[in-house]
Amino acid sequence: MIKKYFTTLKSGGISPYIWSVFAILPFYFIFQSSSTIEVVIGILLTIIFFISYRLAFLSKKWPVYLWTGILIAISTAMTILFQFVYFAFYIAYYNGNIKNRMAFLTLYVIHLVFTIASINYNLVLGAPMFLKQLPFVIIIGISVILLPFNLYNKKKQEKLEEQLEVANQRIAELVKQEERQRIARDLHDTLGQKLSLIGLKSDLARRLVYKDPEQSKSEMKDVQQTARMALNEVRKMVSQMRGIRLEEELIRVKQILQAAEISLIVENDLKQLNISIFLENLLSMCMKEAITNVVKHSHATECQISFEQTKNELCIQVKDNGIGFSDEYYFSKGSGLLGIKERLDFVNGSLEVKTENGTIIMMKVPNVVKQVVKEEQE
Repeated sequence: MIKKYFTTLKSGGISPYIWSVFAILPFYFIFQSSSTIEVVIGILLTIIFFISYRLAFLSKKWPVYLWTGILIAISTAMTILFQFVYFAFYIAYYNGNIKNRMAFLTLYVIHLVFTIASINYNLVLGAPMFLKQLPFVIIIGISVILLPFNLYNKKKQEKLEEQLEVANQRIAELVKQEERQRIARDLHDTLGQKLSLIGLKSDLARRLVYKDPEQSKSEMKDVQQTARMALNEVRKMVSQMRGIRLEEELIRVKQILQAAEISLIVENDLKQLNISIFLENLLSMCMKEAITNVVKHSHATECQISFEQTKNELCIQVKDNGIGFSDEYYFSKGSGLLGIKERLDFVNGSLEVKTENGTIIMMKVPNVVKQVVKEEQE
């Protein structure tokens, strides 16, 4: 238990120690007073403050206003009576953790007004102890102004990130469910019908084997042909599920360019790339579309493809020495580049096209997508 406690303190950095000092500090200011009554009042106010502070964190709805009002009143009294302004830091921290926007703004303004008023009161009186700690008072004043908004926005961002994570998980589950349904439909539409046909023809051939051997042979040939068709369709389905790998697509690209009498230069090794199957499939389709565009419209004699992966993104560049094209053509549907852009937008990627001694097409996707896809596949 003790080991776990110290591990928690270590993971929290110096924050627990700072809060501990702040918790002890009020007693130093209280015992500076020469009056016993004031000392007793100060101790009681400090105890009530920490009890109320704990209850404030546990409360919801209208009790939030009650406990925060008590905290502000005690903080103001401690500042005026004992020149102890540091309770305002506790309240600023608590205000930043209030979830309701209206409650946050209301209590923020009230606390700010009372803190400034108590500080100005001591400045006007010129209390020696208060003036000695003036630099720290200024820090507390800045904290009262900035800390609540900083914490409030941080909590709001964390909540949005949690909601986004839940939404992403939900989308991943829906994608998986849709993929299962698609596979089920494909199996039913392809294999189901053909297996039923094989069963019927096999049964018919069995009954005709003695009555009409020739017709039985014909039925068995149909069974054999149907089985081969079913096998080919299964292989096609499996191939589509696997997706298109960049290495496989590059072989097809070489064949296309060779048929078009365009020489190909490939830079960098594909084996060094570390990307998901999903991204490989998407980039393979984009690369194929870009090469098709080169063959159809560029009038080029040479095409260069390069692969570059950095810490943040993966870039595939397709460059040719053709005639280039105008911006109007780029935005037309016939260029095929709009399809590439839509695919890349789906994974927060980008498409950049330049006309410089030919055409340069740069397709970029962030590496972070790989991690998301991996999580979805798991």
